[in-house]
Amino acid sequence: MPLDFVVPPLDTRLRSALTDKINGKTKPLGALGALEDLALRIGLIQQSVTPQLNLPALMVFAGDHGIAAAGVSAYPQAVTAQMVANFLAGGAAINVFTRQHGLALQVVDAGVNAELVAHPQLIDAKIAYGTNNMLSEPAMTDAQCLKAIQTGAELVAKQFALGCNCIGFGEMGIGNTSSAALLMHSLTGLPLAQCVGRGTGLSDAQLAHKLAVLQQVLVRHALLRQAHTDRPQHALHSLATVGGFEIAMMVGALLKAAECGMILMIDGFIASSALLVASACCPAVLAYCIFSHVSNEQGHQVLLNHFNATALLNLDLRLGEGSGVALAFPLLQSAVLFLHEMASFSEAGVDSNSCCL
Repeated sequence: MPLDFVVPPLDTRLRSALTDKINGKTKPLGALGALEDLALRIGLIQQSVTPQLNLPALMVFAGDHGIAAAGVSAYPQAVTAQMVANFLAGGAAINVFTRQHGLALQVVDAGVNAELVAHPQLIDAKIAYGTNNMLSEPAMTDAQCLKAIQTGAELVAKQFALGCNCIGFGEMGIGNTSSAALLMHSLTGLPLAQCVGRGTGLSDAQLAHKLAVLQQVLVRHALLRQAHTDRPQHALHSLATVGGFEIAMMVGALLKAAECGMILMIDGFIASSALLVASACCPAVLAYCIFSHVSNEQGHQVLLNHFNATALLNLDLRLGEGSGVALAFPLLQSAVLFLHEMASFSEAGVDSNSCCL
């Protein structure tokens, strides 16, 4: 499954000019803390000392997982379709937060195990009615995996053509923390127990059952446990074997967004697992990412450490849906606005040498 994305390394030639502009604002050096780092990152991604956030959007990819039949979630698989209906009715947390912060919301049916009613905010990109049960066979075929990746890329390309330059990624899918944990284990080599978390709120007994089921998956698919010199192909093989359609679609979306030079806003554990696959294929994708929050799900902070990344927020969220992206977006706005609107020392007539604000 070779991929043909070309993600260029981030051009850092504007770093000095951006740093000078940030340091020249009426404040002590570094006084805006992480917001200064955020402004620098946005400016470098957009290759501009006057960056803009144009038509910011959030895509929520939804898909079902055959492994849900093994009781790895506290909720039945039917909840995926029910929550998608809730998104489209405007009643979910993500609807509240995207309305509040002016993010365009699109919901993508990547592989929900139900017929969904047409809606202006729903993109019908269904690969199949959920993945296979990976306890007995690969979650998807190579062809399905590649189609999902290509579809995600096409959806982002359409957003980019409309003028969007900042896009966030979220998901919905009962059972998808199992896929994310297996991908994390396969691609980082960390012990499976360190990757598996409570997902939708499992009890201790349910968590132990989930871990036991996922250990059986590893026994069934021995290639996941073997070292591979071809990292991209191993990542794609792992994705097809234990991933989800929504995760695979996010992989393509992430790679295309980076290829287009967009700002990528990453949500929680599931979106980060998609990024893990994407970065194994094109390591440069990480330079275009802003990590919205660190979730409550075990494994997410470890993944952020793997990326050498610091999240903007730590609110103990474990909701998914792109909720962390929507909540963190105002920080991107603030970073861009202080670059544009905050006076410099010379503009304000303030002596920079004696400034002790």
